[in-house]
Amino acid sequence: MIMAGDFRKGVTVEIDGVVWSISDFQHVKPGKGAAFVRTRLKNVMTGAVLERTFSPTDKYPLAHIETKDMEYLYSDGELYYFMDIETYEQIPLNFEQVEDAIDFIKENDQVKMRFYKGSAFSVEAPNFVELKVTETEPGFKGDTATGTTKPAVLETGYHIAVPLFVNEGDIIRIDTRTGEYMSRV
Repeated sequence: MIMAGDFRKGVTVEIDGVVWSISDFQHVKPGKGAAFVRTRLKNVMTGAVLERTFSPTDKYPLAHIETKDMEYLYSDGELYYFMDIETYEQIPLNFEQVEDAIDFIKENDQVKMRFYKGSAFSVEAPNFVELKVTETEPGFKGDTATGTTKPAVLETGYHIAVPLFVNEGDIIRIDTRTGEYMSRV
């Protein structure tokens, strides 16, 4: 159990049967009245964000989130299949559970899968990935100084803005947290 007065960023708690991650908190001590804790909570299963205040003495159970290294195998159109690297067990997930990561991973890539009480609920791609550009307008010599971008499509189907000097067939590095171009490899 954790008291609301001890909330910190990143702590996961179970409130009314739902697991929430604390993304922001503030201890408020007004001149009149009792102190309270103002928080911004994120539902770890659905991603919904909620702002709520608590009394510092409120107690909630800690929620233990387990993370495992998994390998992305394939998609059959409806489900996405991942394999536990240690036990070779395969786990199918639907699009809602993988939508944040699926644009940045291809078959046989390593990912981190998050579990709560043995049930998988989300997939995280590595922070940086290298993917091939499959479709873009041709670049021109000398187009490196302007800083303008053009649209491109990657091998996973993800659409991204890239500098003018990037061509089809180039391998580029992407920051998966922002979905932005980092560099050409």
